[in-house]
Amino acid sequence: MSDTPVPVPDPLGSAALAADLDEADLRSEPLRRLWGEEADDALARGMREPILRAIAGDSGVLATLGRLLVLGMSQPRVAVADALPRLGVDGLVALGLARADAETVTPTALLRPQSFVDADGVGEWWIASDLDEVALDGALPADHVLGVGGASRTLAETIVPLEVDRALDLGTGCGIQALLVARRAGTVIATDISARALAFAELNARLNGVSNIEFRHGSMFEPVEGEAFDLIVSNPPFVITPRVGDVPAYEYRDGGLVGDALVEQFVRTAPAFLTVGGIAQLLGNWESRDGVTGLARLDAWVPGDLDLWVIEREQLTPLGYAELWIRDGGTTPRDPEFTPLLTAWLDDFAARRVTSIGFGYVLIRRPSTIPEAVHAPIRRREAVRQPVANVGAALATGLAAHDLLAGGVPATLVTASDVTEARHLLPGDDDPSVIELRQGGGLARTVNVDPALAAFVGACDGELTVGQIVAALADLFDVPLADLWADLEPRIRALVFDGLLAPGE
Repeated sequence: MSDTPVPVPDPLGSAALAADLDEADLRSEPLRRLWGEEADDALARGMREPILRAIAGDSGVLATLGRLLVLGMSQPRVAVADALPRLGVDGLVALGLARADAETVTPTALLRPQSFVDADGVGEWWIASDLDEVALDGALPADHVLGVGGASRTLAETIVPLEVDRALDLGTGCGIQALLVARRAGTVIATDISARALAFAELNARLNGVSNIEFRHGSMFEPVEGEAFDLIVSNPPFVITPRVGDVPAYEYRDGGLVGDALVEQFVRTAPAFLTVGGIAQLLGNWESRDGVTGLARLDAWVPGDLDLWVIEREQLTPLGYAELWIRDGGTTPRDPEFTPLLTAWLDDFAARRVTSIGFGYVLIRRPSTIPEAVHAPIRRREAVRQPVANVGAALATGLAAHDLLAGGVPATLVTASDVTEARHLLPGDDDPSVIELRQGGGLARTVNVDPALAAFVGACDGELTVGQIVAALADLFDVPLADLWADLEPRIRALVFDGLLAPGE
């Protein structure tokens, strides 16, 4: 366990620190200008030496705070006092972010600016978290509170941009998801089994002037028993870890259960805490084992009357998965602990007959009361390996399209502005052998279409009705209108759901 102090989210101290950071302009772009883009990018890969070389000899306020809070390095007490005139060194210590003696201030946490972009615009927060493996120069303690990592950013990009009354961030960690959701929610409840994480999360909310988040300590859904939410988000500790004594269990990533049982528990439990129309979203791992794919196992955990949309982004072998998470804890193949850890992981997967591990996004929705006969639930499980963008908006488009299509295909449709068409011809042929519709944003889908559907999409400019376009195509291709519509209609629905076609005005 960590021997560093737990943060103390004191309101006055937090306000003073925020004012000092603001005056120093401790933000992403000023820091990037200070030490250069290449050095900034190197820090994201775990190297701080390029930054130290770039600011060597610079004793200014921004350089001092950059070394102290961004890199996690000790600094002269006099320089820190000059950089934090309102809070002071004693105030920084009182917040649990540093230790100090007569000459030196030693950070016990990182505090870094974190930019974000969401449906409401562009912004930036200060996010405090525990010292990382670069600052510690070694493996992480088990109760480490992670800052904004890749998984945090991934989940943030997948959240459907809803205006909601009540939201839940389950397993809040440093609080980044709660901060994001709070921009569009009346109230956010942020929970975590780690009191240390909750202290960081509350401090981060105070630093950034966010007041509509309530923090509760406890495991899974216990702190909100009997309550319901319009939106539940979670980046839970989903990492699959062997249950043997020598394998460290990190609180930020390890839920203490065997295999993917924590994800299963969340998926089975979350629907009971959703309002009608409410959405739950999480990141997770799922195992393929005993000949059953992870996606099929996940589908079985969700009742058939709920909407379920699972997007698997990657799939790893047991070896690839074990190496990924051993390295994540700061252990490399050069360390003597690496091989015993790898053996423990591979033995665990082999004993449970795990053949692969998937990672991706899960969305569950409690449908509204539209009759089921008309409005069949979404049950979509898909592997999406290509680069994606604005996933949250794409999911919102799919949900809205599904609801709209319950009343039939809209009278008019328009082709989305990011859709292009590619035609592939064999040498010497006039007719294409393959026609593709390509989506430039969202889930970046590529859809193979035939000439009739390509012509339909090409004619969807909002001027002609769907019926007029299909009737014209029936004449053009000399096929009965009813037969053509029976062929096109399900594929048109799919294009609307996927966002390649949108309802007209």
